[in-house]
Amino acid sequence: MKKYIPNTLTCCNLICGCIAVVWALYGEPRLAFAFIVGGAVFDFFDGMSARLLGVSSPIGKELDSLADCVTFGVAPSAMVYTLLNILGAPSFLGEWGRFLPFVAFIMAAFSALRLAKFNLDERQTTSFIGLPTPANALFWASLINGFAIEKLGNYAVPLVIVLLLLCSWILVSEVPMFALKFKHWGWKGNEIKYIFLITCVPLLLFFGLGAFAIIIVWYVILSIYNWKCRG
Repeated sequence: MKKYIPNTLTCCNLICGCIAVVWALYGEPRLAFAFIVGGAVFDFFDGMSARLLGVSSPIGKELDSLADCVTFGVAPSAMVYTLLNILGAPSFLGEWGRFLPFVAFIMAAFSALRLAKFNLDERQTTSFIGLPTPANALFWASLINGFAIEKLGNYAVPLVIVLLLLCSWILVSEVPMFALKFKHWGWKGNEIKYIFLITCVPLLLFFGLGAFAIIIVWYVILSIYNWKCRG
């Protein structure tokens, strides 16, 4: 029975992702956000349970990637698609403007590529190379829910497109990102992780739903700083 527990949790992640996609396309970003977070919780516990129970398997690894692609790739892309539909395309695009929202799914493709690279990259056992897909999904879900992007007027669409392309690049970049994995609980060697965790608390208290977007940006900045310091 125990060998089925991790894959069951992974399937729950996948189901959360599918529901998030539906809510995103229905224009319910808060519910989409909730199910992306739910998927992230299941994603955390499926790997943990597989390690604790000693039942890791090749099929579990592949299933996990497929579930992550939906929850952390397609779902946030669907949220951006709906956002771009609401914002409307710039007038100079004319009839071509109706195709602009589909640009959002570039991020889903890069998320799939990121997950495929992760499965084959043996360097990513204790840290990450490129932005993890769950972090990217939380960034977009938080940004769309926590900030009134439409109030930026004519700047809203260009900003979303630029951020979309930037995030797609960071997903598959060679930038090392630290992971919240601890070999010991001491300060030395874990400085960047503790600084990140401590600073997350006030951000969550002051910014509510928008906090996750700020936290992910802070995570990327700290990772780049850590990389440059060690390089």
